[in-house]
Amino acid sequence: MTWSEVIGQEEAKERLMQMVSEDRLPHAMMLCGPVGSGKLALAIAFGCQLLDDGKPSSKAMLQKLEHPDLHFTYPTIKLSSMKSDYKPVSDDFAKEWHELVMQSPYFTMEEWMEAMGGENQQAIITAGESDSLVRKLSLKSSQGGYKVSIIWLPERMNIECANKLLKLIEEPPQQTVFIMVSEEPEKLLETIRSRVQRIDIRKTDNDAIRQALIEQRGIDEDAARRISRLANGNWLAAIEELQADSEKGLFLDMYKNLMRLAYQRKIKDLRKWSEQMAAMGREKQRRWLTYFLRMTRESFVYNFREEELNYMTADEEAFAQNFARFINENNILPISDLANLAIRDIGQNANAKIVFFDFALQIIVLLINK
Repeated sequence: MTWSEVIGQEEAKERLMQMVSEDRLPHAMMLCGPVGSGKLALAIAFGCQLLDDGKPSSKAMLQKLEHPDLHFTYPTIKLSSMKSDYKPVSDDFAKEWHELVMQSPYFTMEEWMEAMGGENQQAIITAGESDSLVRKLSLKSSQGGYKVSIIWLPERMNIECANKLLKLIEEPPQQTVFIMVSEEPEKLLETIRSRVQRIDIRKTDNDAIRQALIEQRGIDEDAARRISRLANGNWLAAIEELQADSEKGLFLDMYKNLMRLAYQRKIKDLRKWSEQMAAMGREKQRRWLTYFLRMTRESFVYNFREEELNYMTADEEAFAQNFARFINENNILPISDLANLAIRDIGQNANAKIVFFDFALQIIVLLINK
């Protein structure tokens, strides 16, 4: 993979290349930034640059992401076919990972879960993975250069894995470079964060997204401009908007149903609504709650009647025209806090029916006390 496959992010590319040219490459770094900003694409392109020794054989292996000194670590799930005491490792899903990354280095956790066949589970990085990584990196470089370890979403490591990785970072094998790709770095151990060089990746420039839509997807100028604005720096959101993903329509319907039933105080119907939410997989529940936060924020901003501040689809705006007045300075923060609490509870495997029914009941109070 080359730099040209990374959408935008010219500043980040330049900074990474400058580290190499000035001979101040850290042994461990962490690319942090929002979803869809291209962090993984940057990490892979940078890793390939470090491993490219100019030989045709190396270039061929890097093009296929099959270089023996390029190692990937990522969250995994436990399949029913695995023994009860087995700790899944990345190698168990190497085929699925390779196919997904080769298709595009821009993908979501949900797409990765689908590729593994575990939508109703939560993916983590186990202690077995850290043991596997120790074994791999203890070997000499096959090509005599760097060994690159790319760790996608290290915040999903369990505590046992995190502690083992900490020791590996503190005493890294010779010529090993760790490149972590994180969306929630605050969830990592402070001891790990303090031992890596953090590089913050900004949202992708809207113009870069617009240009990529035109060049890669054949979209006309006007449509590309509209989609890039809605995407707001998130290439994945641009693709989702382009594909008119059915999930987005479902999420809006669930949002509209919740707010209407809560306003009408229909407790029995809200219980049914909470059961519908509970039937979704946990990753999908978290996605909806994230959508809930965005739609609530957009509804609040809609009250200011400043078009350039709003980022809604036509269907979302049609609902907001009548609904927005119910979201104001008195309840916007409590509603947001409520959603963030639900995200935490779902992440901790709380009973989804209870979480969403309680969530719905509290929405009644917050809408009434507007």
